[in-house]
Amino acid sequence: MSVLTKFLFEGLPVRGMLVRLTDSWQELLRRRQTIGAHPVEVRRLLGEMSAAGVLMQANIQFNGALVLQMSGDGPVKLAVVEVQPELSFRATAMVVAEVPAGARLEALLNPQGQGRCVITLDPKDRLPGQQPYQGVVPLHGDQREPLQEVSQVLEHYMLQSEQLDTRLVLAADDEVAAGLLIQRLPVEGQGNLGADRNEDLIGLSDAYNRISLLAATLTREELLTLTPEQVMHRLFWEETLRVFEPITPRFACTCSRQRVHNMLVGLGREESEELIAERGLVEVGCEFCGLRYRFDAVDVGEMFTPQRDQPPTSPSVQ
Repeated sequence: MSVLTKFLFEGLPVRGMLVRLTDSWQELLRRRQTIGAHPVEVRRLLGEMSAAGVLMQANIQFNGALVLQMSGDGPVKLAVVEVQPELSFRATAMVVAEVPAGARLEALLNPQGQGRCVITLDPKDRLPGQQPYQGVVPLHGDQREPLQEVSQVLEHYMLQSEQLDTRLVLAADDEVAAGLLIQRLPVEGQGNLGADRNEDLIGLSDAYNRISLLAATLTREELLTLTPEQVMHRLFWEETLRVFEPITPRFACTCSRQRVHNMLVGLGREESEELIAERGLVEVGCEFCGLRYRFDAVDVGEMFTPQRDQPPTSPSVQ
């Protein structure tokens, strides 16, 4: 079963989270297979992004969708993960060329240095005129060196956006997508008014640095095979942890026939009827879950026919 576990280090300004996506990740891959499986390198990319997206959503507890996307000029034009507040998630990628065997992040998305990562926070109940928040970072480091791991990109993003030291360890295969997040806690209360602001403490917390080094020893194989309890014991057996009740992430898609209906109405009657004349029906497939929605000439005609009021029902005869 997929599980996310939050924990605190007692007496230390450090928090952590572990996520293991198992049945939910396998369901996502099974759905994708119905419309064509991605190459193994792309599946690994999406798995790591999915684990990271769930960790980030759980970390900020945002009442809206968190959308993590990476785009660039490589064979993968776009990879995107969307995570809802209750930790339901979906993911997909647009592959436009052959993916080299064993390709890492640079070869997948950033061969010409044009790749970027965008994190969007889209509130569930937007106020009038309110726009989603977006943060953007390139897929290279401060010295313009290409980054090869999703974790490196997101550590860079969180350092810039939150001014908090963060260690992220990610791994994925066709069975499990998993991640470990360790983060220095922000200064709270009156501490925010003093000279030691969050950014002034970057890299200076001995407790965080020690725990971050322990987290960095976690191997890919351990992250994929050990339970959260085993990982915490393996890394932090000398620490006192406060572990919270686990949460269950799940795969879920927000597509629907009504959304496709609304899209066709937005296209207009003339264009929708041209599609019917050309193809006999309109078929729209969801790139996230593989479901296909079909509309024939009758369906399209009803979309653009005003609904007339129905005559009142005659009273039944006794």
